Amino acid sequence: MLPNRPVFDEEHTLLRESVRRFAAAKIAPHFQDWEKAGIIDRALWPAAGQAGLLCPQVPEQYGGIGGDFRHNAVVIEELAYSGFAGPATDFSVHNDVCCGYLLSYGTEAQKKKWLPRMISGEAVCAIAMTEPGTGSDLQGIRTRAVREGDEYVISGQKTFISNGQMCDLVIAVTRTNPDGGSRGMSLILVETDRPGFRHGRNLDKLGHLSSDTSELFFDQVRVPVTNLLGSEGGAMAALMSELPQERLTIALHSIASAQKAFDITRAYVLERKAFGQAIGSYQNTRFKLADLKSDLQVGWAYVDQCLAQHVRGELTTYAASTAKLWVTEMHGRLVDQCLQFFGGYGFMREYEICRLFADARVLRIYGGTSEIMRELISRNL
Repeated sequence: MLPNRPVFDEEHTLLRESVRRFAAAKIAPHFQDWEKAGIIDRALWPAAGQAGLLCPQVPEQYGGIGGDFRHNAVVIEELAYSGFAGPATDFSVHNDVCCGYLLSYGTEAQKKKWLPRMISGEAVCAIAMTEPGTGSDLQGIRTRAVREGDEYVISGQKTFISNGQMCDLVIAVTRTNPDGGSRGMSLILVETDRPGFRHGRNLDKLGHLSSDTSELFFDQVRVPVTNLLGSEGGAMAALMSELPQERLTIALHSIASAQKAFDITRAYVLERKAFGQAIGSYQNTRFKLADLKSDLQVGWAYVDQCLAQHVRGELTTYAASTAKLWVTEMHGRLVDQCLQFFGGYGFMREYEICRLFADARVLRIYGGTSEIMRELISRNL
């Protein structure tokens, strides 16, 4: 089970119990069907809103509960530990990434329009950064937003967009000045019912199968200039400001999933017998589990340190990058070793360890690859 940690208080514990009940009642009975379909039911969003799981950090004036990011962390951890990586990713993009941009850079009118609808689950939000050929290279963005009078006309293509099939609102990273370099990019809110916007295909992935991940197309989509999020040309600065939270989010998801893989593996090796005795009784098994347990304890300590810093407004790019790099790389090693203990059964999708193995892989890629994390950390050496 997830460890008790002093970074949380009683209010967070109550929310944790609520998330567990929600996952058992609203996700578990349907999860296998959603994995096969490649998307969750839309009805899960208003149900999550009613349960208080969406955007818990939003102030009461916009319909939120006025929590801090530890409330978000509870939702991430519990859904990840439950093994429901798809819903965990969908909610996290909505709660921890998109909502963060609106809170930090939205106008009062934008906040009043969208935050209550995001909290209730009426509106699902996605952020569209990645384009074909421009993964980690954000300055290579080609999607154009040309101003014509009181409108922006947006043209381009995005890919690998979480919530891409379900979204009602997209925070699009666009190029408003073709010669402006990193200062020529802007964030623009795009309602997905506007003419010229199109959801592409739901992409077939290795893991996180029930999380809809899509291509998005913008064909001369017109939006009012009031849909500009933050300042024109300010996208890169906004991204650099908000990405530490996203990377901490990924580290939280990763370590909770790693804990789940360890826990089910420990239970398995104590029951599974080979050559007349439990696998867990062999020294090789015990020593390897000891190493994994040590990695988890170190990981939890550092993630909690970063979480406490973030709540105080002190989390740096370098600390968040370190958390994402170390935890996701550790997670990959851990789940690989855990699957090995299951032998051939670990390769079968009917065993949870197989799904946990597949779901772990992308955590070293999205939100900034491990290589990008090393580049960021190296700048602070």
